[in-house]
Amino acid sequence: MRAAELYQHRSFRLVDMPVQEPGPGELQVRVESCGICGSDLHYFIEGAIGDTPCVYPMVMGHEPAGVVVKTGTGVTGWSPGDRVALEPALYCYHCEYCLTGHHNVCSNLRFLSSPGDPGYFREFVNLPATNVLPLPANLSFQEGTLFEPLAVVLHSMKFVQLQPGEKVAVFGAGPIGLLTVFTLKLSGASRIWVVEPVLERRNLACAMGADAVIDPGAADAAQEIVKDTGGRGVDVAIDCATRGPSLNQAIQVARNAGRLVITGIPWELRPALDFSTMRRKELVLYNVRRSNHESETALELLKEHRRRLSAILTHDMPLEQVQQAFEKLEHYADGVGKVTIKI
Repeated sequence: MRAAELYQHRSFRLVDMPVQEPGPGELQVRVESCGICGSDLHYFIEGAIGDTPCVYPMVMGHEPAGVVVKTGTGVTGWSPGDRVALEPALYCYHCEYCLTGHHNVCSNLRFLSSPGDPGYFREFVNLPATNVLPLPANLSFQEGTLFEPLAVVLHSMKFVQLQPGEKVAVFGAGPIGLLTVFTLKLSGASRIWVVEPVLERRNLACAMGADAVIDPGAADAAQEIVKDTGGRGVDVAIDCATRGPSLNQAIQVARNAGRLVITGIPWELRPALDFSTMRRKELVLYNVRRSNHESETALELLKEHRRRLSAILTHDMPLEQVQQAFEKLEHYADGVGKVTIKI
């Protein structure tokens, strides 16, 4: 089968890999489409995610949809030809964290797309049946790839704890930020500010439900939001960019006793926080790690709001152009929103 390997810093190549038979309890799936995530960009640009370096060569991609090809022994309820969404995380289900419902921080977690565990920029993959979900009939494979980032956003909402009528500031209007705006508006936020330097992404944020968008290159975003709220600040600040000054701007715009939710992965290994301001305001700080069984709800939302959510899908590129796809995202070229790879 064909696969795209990141074989050195910032360089992909297409290779041929063997296809193994599915084991007991597994399904073999033909991957049709896979989205590019911000974490994939970290590996490509920085050669690491935080303190986890790339181990070359590696196959990335963890936002997939495809078609069942074969079933292993003991698998029931699935047949070749079934259209499916594919979960990238493999849990042990027996550690302390799995047993208490915190599967996303499983002690023995394996995540397909991480060093040592090939992801979905390849034609075929074998997965436990528990990692396969039916893809709604009205969704294309490209649209189906949005289930994974939307599940991450739904997980973040457990920390956002939005109450109807609350005000929110979102930093970054990449795919996660855009899906965050959509979910906040659906949940009853009264006013949403979005801080985003790229014009096309500001326009997409408005389409997702943002009430105000700010170009941080043209204005002091924190100052503008504090002014708009009469000096009070927002109830929740959500950082989906985690780049440059965004973390500390999020601290600045949050009201006293407000919430700060970090959904993005910081580009700096040890980002500096304005702790004094955070302490004086007694802000609650939450971090988000992937999702935790929100995928079924994400698929239902995609099914119900397909046309609106699919607006963020701006580019669909073949596997042969994976290098160009990553470079396009790195430079925010061609009005790029969400890029998917057609496998």
